[in-house]
Amino acid sequence: MGRQRPGTPTLEEVAALAGVGRGTVSRVVNNAAGVRDSTRRAVQRAIAELGYVPNLAARSLAGHRADAVALVMTEPDWRLFGEPFFTEVVHAVGDALTDTPAQLLLTLVRSDTERRRFVEYARGGRVDGVLLMSVHAKDRLPDMLAEAGLPTVMLGRRSGEESVTYVDADNTGGARGAVRYLLDAGRSTIGAVTGPLDMYVAQCRLRGYREALESAGVAAGASLVVEASDFTEVSGHRAMTALLARHPELDAVLAASDTLAAGALNALRAAGRRVPQDVAVIGFDDFHPDRPTDPPLTTVRQPLQEIGRAMVRLLQEEMEESPVAWRHVISRALEAACGRDSR
Repeated sequence: MGRQRPGTPTLEEVAALAGVGRGTVSRVVNNAAGVRDSTRRAVQRAIAELGYVPNLAARSLAGHRADAVALVMTEPDWRLFGEPFFTEVVHAVGDALTDTPAQLLLTLVRSDTERRRFVEYARGGRVDGVLLMSVHAKDRLPDMLAEAGLPTVMLGRRSGEESVTYVDADNTGGARGAVRYLLDAGRSTIGAVTGPLDMYVAQCRLRGYREALESAGVAAGASLVVEASDFTEVSGHRAMTALLARHPELDAVLAASDTLAAGALNALRAAGRRVPQDVAVIGFDDFHPDRPTDPPLTTVRQPLQEIGRAMVRLLQEEMEESPVAWRHVISRALEAACGRDSR
């Protein structure tokens, strides 16, 4: 399809000389809207200096921007799409895109085959950028997208040395504050139900739990921590049951999500424990489970609307002009709030 002759300047070389992304050069070549005047002039100078001649066949197919953004969840179980956290993410990102022409495409990527297929789909010009959520530590998809030159922003991160642009909450600080809240209420044997520890968000919330106990001089033995296999209510029930078997004297628990906390409440009820009289429970996220909890759940509120806006803003900036390095935004507007009956 109109392959360029050897030695002919490429779109990538124009992008490198102008200091922008490949997509930005394409939009300038196609006279598309949404490119800053200064950026457009820089690209035009690079085109003139290199003697770049657009591939007319590819240009006719490329047209303008796709006006579509993909929101990708990288979980193996499609049922997690129904969890409150993910529906809230979709709402937050959708609200942030309301005043833009972009359509929001939702997709689930579960295997290496699906990763390769999605990258090829995105590289084909069908989306202008990608938002990723629920990425585990060893997931290569963010790197594959970055290597393909596709604007990408993650919700959360894979590690403390993340190399792809992301937006995250202060998960360590939020968990630390929640445990202090329990200590101030007179609780002394505080357990933790974590999310899967191959996710950095779960590691951070566990770190905050341990830091708060250590700061207060309270023992934080390993047996007081149970790792849930995922962030579902079923896993919370299972983890809480195991925690009670280890520590029947337990008088409080921090759950790493509200759905885990809802499962913990069910397990406590089944064991004949009163909440909060016998065991206090705090969740995380302030995204209410499908059914109201009894008693109402105390939780750490996460500013998801703010996070959604930040993700969309960073993605728009990356689509407009490739940054020289990855960027990150940490939202610290977390607070222990929401119904205090379970505290």
